[in-house]
Amino acid sequence: MHEVPEGSPPARDDARSLHDDVHRREKAEFGGFKFGSAFFGWLTAMGTTVLLTALVTAIGAAVGANSGTTPEEAADSAMGPLGIVAIVVIAVVLLVSYFAGGYVAGRMARFSGAKQGIAVWIWAIVVAIVVAIVSAIAGAQWDILGNLQGFPRIPVTPETATTTGILTAVGAAVVTLVGAVLGGLAGMRYHRKVDRVGLGR
Repeated sequence: MHEVPEGSPPARDDARSLHDDVHRREKAEFGGFKFGSAFFGWLTAMGTTVLLTALVTAIGAAVGANSGTTPEEAADSAMGPLGIVAIVVIAVVLLVSYFAGGYVAGRMARFSGAKQGIAVWIWAIVVAIVVAIVSAIAGAQWDILGNLQGFPRIPVTPETATTTGILTAVGAAVVTLVGAVLGGLAGMRYHRKVDRVGLGR
């Protein structure tokens, strides 16, 4: 009779070895940054940002109307507790939006999920720089991102514009990068599940 060796069955070991070998070869060929996929991920992040911000704005307007808060009173409290809440809400919106963008990029590219998330973030930085340059040269009417009423903004006063602006930019960059990378990893995991079923592991 054929004796089965102790430990893992040979068939399972062979399947695992095949899975690892195929994954290594596929990743070597198709891994790395995929800026085409990342571009669509960035579009997804932008669209999600606008939609979520519009939703939050509508909810905030409804709450303000019910509480009898005027726009002037809201502006006066922008840097108080309500301002802190607004910053937290915007951070969550950016995190969720770029998670969605990273997920789309990672799902499309299949490999190197973290790199796809970083690529989505790079697209955001590049587009922001290009828009800023065009706006500085051609005028504010070309400030596409600024003209999007649904794009998130953190209210600041002229006295704190410089410091708060820098901190806001750094915070937004960190939040969007983390969200995009986590989304890219999540999008890639779907394909690993498919590989485990198809190749056996």
